[in-house]
Amino acid sequence: MRRLAAIVAADVAGYSRLVGADEEATLAALRAHRRELIDGLVDTHGGRIANTAGDSLLLEFPSAVDAVKCVTAAQNAMAERNRAVDADRRIEFRVGIHVGDVVAEGGDLLGDGVNIAARIEALATPGGIAISDDAHRQIRDRLDLAWADGGMHKVKNIARPVHIWRWEPEMLAVEPAVADAPTTATPSIAVLPFANMSADPEQEFFCDGIAEDVITALSKISRLKVIARNSSFAYKGTSPDIRRVAEDLGVRHVLEGSVRSGGGRVRVTAQLIDATDGAHLWAERYDRRMDDVFAIQDEIVKEIVANLRVRLSDGDGALLIARGTRNVEAWQNCATAWDLFLKFEVATNLRARALAEGAIALDPDYAVAHALAGWSFWFEARTSLGAAATEKFEQAARYVQRALALDATVPMAIGLEAMVAVAFGRYGDGVDIAERGLAHHPGNADMRAYYALALAQAARYEDAALHFEAAISLNPITPSWYHGGYASALLGLERYEAALAATDRALELEGSHQTVLIYRAYAFESLGRSNDARACVAEVVRLAPLFRLGHLPNLVLHDDPELLVHFTDALGRAGLPA
Repeated sequence: MRRLAAIVAADVAGYSRLVGADEEATLAALRAHRRELIDGLVDTHGGRIANTAGDSLLLEFPSAVDAVKCVTAAQNAMAERNRAVDADRRIEFRVGIHVGDVVAEGGDLLGDGVNIAARIEALATPGGIAISDDAHRQIRDRLDLAWADGGMHKVKNIARPVHIWRWEPEMLAVEPAVADAPTTATPSIAVLPFANMSADPEQEFFCDGIAEDVITALSKISRLKVIARNSSFAYKGTSPDIRRVAEDLGVRHVLEGSVRSGGGRVRVTAQLIDATDGAHLWAERYDRRMDDVFAIQDEIVKEIVANLRVRLSDGDGALLIARGTRNVEAWQNCATAWDLFLKFEVATNLRARALAEGAIALDPDYAVAHALAGWSFWFEARTSLGAAATEKFEQAARYVQRALALDATVPMAIGLEAMVAVAFGRYGDGVDIAERGLAHHPGNADMRAYYALALAQAARYEDAALHFEAAISLNPITPSWYHGGYASALLGLERYEAALAATDRALELEGSHQTVLIYRAYAFESLGRSNDARACVAEVVRLAPLFRLGHLPNLVLHDDPELLVHFTDALGRAGLPA
């Protein structure tokens, strides 16, 4: 029988570690918590236990309010109980809550609603709660609880991104807010992917590039919150409700548009919408020759800025209208190359390099193309040895210097300059370079992630973790390397469970990300989960049969000799060949 329900999925954070340390004591404590606390609270709040398996619970409630009341009471009580327990023996539940359709079979629950709750649970912090946006809308004005916006997440086997909200026991109560649409003192905007109205599917890259360049230009304005490409592009191929988009992404304004090309001409339409009331603040159509497309983009961005009443300084204005090329084919090459590079695979990396070099041939003064070629050599160097690695890092350095000479404001080039400095042991320079880049691009999620990566490689792990979290909040549907970098910082802090969660998210996005698999193997081995570590190493060897322990210094690249020793020892025990 199908019905609507509030579904609660819960499990114990670090359960395998707890059982491995003392199985009997862990199971006894878990039974006691169920008997003395959890079962009674579920019953009191009108819920029922639909399923249990090991450390997990699946609960059903008639409403989101009942579910949240029950679970917050349980988590507060568990936090109190854990104060009397040693940190490494504490039982902390992670809880996910969603409201949706379920199918009842006997006493069990099945269906997408259950799957979403389970995926959301994995995004909760130990001792905390994560709820879907559907659940949040039902309880936000009815319960005096503070919820932190956890952003959008692409989760495994769920077609649409999931917007979550987080709560932890120490978060203070707040007065219920009454607001259907997001408002903010800082002007905020999401740029949706421009629709391809042409018959040629190859024009998709062209359409995506227009929207992406608008996002990039807007992100250079320090007084404007701009949602990153990966988040707004989650709506590609759909016809979303604008108010829902704004609510999901936490913005007030949405830009949407379309592109139609053919016969050497291009028509671009764009409209800016205030999501609070659906009003169209501005709309325009540009009908131009194809080679004038970049001037069109400049005009669109300037119109948006004017309508959002963002006052530009001369410096911001100069950044806003900067363009790297007038050659449309070169620009399309680079748009494709960047997508290929972000797969972090040997074959796609070489294809990305070929496209970038093709763009350079078409326009030798295109800074982005030089930066992309440099990134491809940097990636290859990290899995090379000795003189070959040095030569490839030097190639990356030559490309990035040319890129910066052409345009010193390109975030991709600034990030690569920082990484090249790190590769040659100049960790402090890497941080300084990325920090200057962030000052130029305060709203750019990639630039903040580059800065976080430089901090991690300089062994400033706490600062790195904070900036990765900030980058993820700017770009909730992130590329895999954000989460991989975040995992590296967490490993430096010895937060192995959290690092595994970060690698989970990275691998959901790019399942063959070799560096992330190495991080994951190290985390498993550090937690005593040797079989899991060996499985990760086996996958690394399958993907890269020639990869050896000797590659780790260039792969890890941290200014932390002790961490490198630990990596080498752990990966050796897990079966990585010498």
